[in-house]
Parts: sequence; C-alpha cells; structure tokens
Amino acid sequence: MNQPIATAKLWSKDFLLVIAVNFLVFTAMYMLLPTLPLYAQDMSGSQSMAGLIVGIFTLAAVAFRPWFGNLLDHTGRKNILLAGMAIFAVTTAAYSGTTLIIVLLAIRLLQGIGWSATTTATGTIASDVIPAARRAEGMAYFGMASTAAMSVGPAWGLYLTAQSGYSSLFALAAGLAALGLATACLIKGEHPAPGIGKTARRGVMIEKTAVPPSLVLLLVSFTYGGILTFLPAYAAFRGVADSGVFFTTFALALLLTRPLMGRSADKFGFSAVLLPGMLLLAAALLVLLFATSLTGFLIAAVLYGLGFGSVQPILNAIAITLTRPERRGAANATFMSAMDTGIGLGAIIWGVVAEKLGFTYIYGCSAALILLALGLYLILLHKRLPANAN
Repeated sequence: MNQPIATAKLWSKDFLLVIAVNFLVFTAMYMLLPTLPLYAQDMSGSQSMAGLIVGIFTLAAVAFRPWFGNLLDHTGRKNILLAGMAIFAVTTAAYSGTTLIIVLLAIRLLQGIGWSATTTATGTIASDVIPAARRAEGMAYFGMASTAAMSVGPAWGLYLTAQSGYSSLFALAAGLAALGLATACLIKGEHPAPGIGKTARRGVMIEKTAVPPSLVLLLVSFTYGGILTFLPAYAAFRGVADSGVFFTTFALALLLTRPLMGRSADKFGFSAVLLPGMLLLAAALLVLLFATSLTGFLIAAVLYGLGFGSVQPILNAIAITLTRPERRGAANATFMSAMDTGIGLGAIIWGVVAEKLGFTYIYGCSAALILLALGLYLILLHKRLPANAN
C-alpha cells in the first residue's frame, strides 16, 4: 500500500544526484544543439549536412533506447549510466579535433548512442528512487533539470562560439559531461526492482503497458517538433522580431508548472491535471496560429509551457505506474523513444507542410493533433488508471 503523500520521503541523496546528472548532461547537449549544425555547415559548406548532424543523433537515440531499456532491467542501472556518460563525454571532446565531415557524422552517431544510454538510465533510476505516492511530483522535479538546461544551454553555446570559437565550446561541454560522469559515480548503487533479472522478459524491447501513454506523447511531441524547428521562421514570416524570447518564456513556464502540477496529480489524480493541460496546449497552438505580434507569441509560449509541463511528466508517471517494477527500464525506453520519434518525424513532416501549404497549417494541424491525443487518452487510459489516479 502506498505511503500517504505527506509522509513519503522524496528528497533522497540519490534522487538529488540523478537530477544533477540530468542537468549536466542536458546542458552539454543543449550547448551543442544549435552550434553543431553550424559547425557541420562550416566544415562541409552544405545545409543538408547541418540537418543530417541533427537527424543522425536522433535516429541513433531512438534505435538504441529499447536495447538499453532491456539491459537496464537485466544488468542493472548504474553500469549503463556510467558507460553512457563516458561515451557522451569522450565524443564531445573528440569534436574539436575533427576535420572531415564523415568523421564528424560518425562521432555524432556514437554520441547519440551514449545519449540514449544515459537518459534512459537516469529516467529509470529516478523512477526507482521516487516513492509511489509522490511519483508525478517526483518525475516533474526530475524533468525540471532538462528544462533548466534548455533555458541556459543554447544561449551559452552560441555565446561561446561567437566569443571564443568551437574549441572552447567543445571543451566546456565535455567538461560538463565529465562532471556528470563523476557525479553519477556517487550514486549509491543499484536500485533493482524486486525480481530484476529473474522475472523480467529478456529480449522484449518494447514494454506493452507503456505503449498507450507513449502513443499519446507521440502525438503531443509532433506539435513540439513543429515549435522547436519552425517557430523562428514562422515568427519572421509574421514579421515578429526577437523570437528567441519565446523559448525563454516557454522554459520559465515549464519550470513553474512542473512541480505544482506533479503534486496536484498525486493528490487529485492524473486526469485532473492532464486533461486541462491538453486544452492549454490546444489553446496555445490556436493563439500561435493567429498571432501577429511578439505579445501574441509570448502568450502562446506561456500557454504551451503550462500545458507541456502538465502533460509530459504526468504521462511519464502513468507509464511507470502501469508497468511492473522489473520492466521500468523498458517502459522508460518505450516512452522516451516516442518523444524522440514525435519530435523527429514532426520536424520532417511539418517541413513538407510548410513548403507545400505554408507555416500557418503547421499550427492549425498541430491543434487538431492535440485534440486527437486527448481523445486517445480518454479511450486508452482514463478508465484503466488506478482508482486513486484518475
């Protein structure tokens, strides 16, 4: 039986450490996200290579997540985390000595594998150490680390590149990753679920109980991909300058929302938070559809941040709740793969939509996708959740 929320201890040493690891590795990743495509373009003279440097990283992460999820359930959490962090740190440092585009792509592929192992492991360790009675709140706090990294990483990376060049960028990003590796070593040890390695099904990469919340997240992530990829171009199309402040506002709304919504979900049930969050996402996209000023864009950023901060961690908590403890690694891999896939496919498909029909169709269709995700949640999940969670 779950402990009451008031007495369940959330802030353990290992929970704080895994949050710190998550922040450090996400900051390093976000420093590279806007700068590596520029580095690839400078090296090759090709815009297509700039796109490929992003795509190959995402594809590697998606391809290897299920495998790492299965390993987490059979060989333990910490070794996978340390191996992933080591790969990520070494590949980041290797960028500075690269002169051939084919070598750059190979390093980026390896880094995607390290990223896949690291983030799947941190999510699984977090779900292990968070008490069940405070699961939504705990996953919300855990997710705040990546949100905080998003608010500082891109700007930091672009500033370093402009002021000191790529070598300084790669050195600092590698240093953050190495610090994350050292921090990961301090995690007390394994947090194996009861029966880990015995009752878990070896070789089953996808956790079927996590598929319904992952499908809902896939649709939501489609819309997120449209914002991450095309918001600056759409703002320019609307004649709106300083669109970068959209992402800062979005990140701040996320930071404010996650802990409050997580605790509310633990107290009042998942649906009580998730359903209004879905409506906020749809409202944000409709505001964006008709926005013609920076004010309109910032209103959309606040609404989207509030909605995404409500929906994503709650779906993650649902995926963990519906899964047996010995399959948490596979469940986290299934869930995170859905987000990666949604963002990646969304960027590709919305690019075709923008080229054929125009930018406005991206955000109109995205609002419709959120309503489809809402319907899918009601059909697949709402009635299946435990009585105290819907």
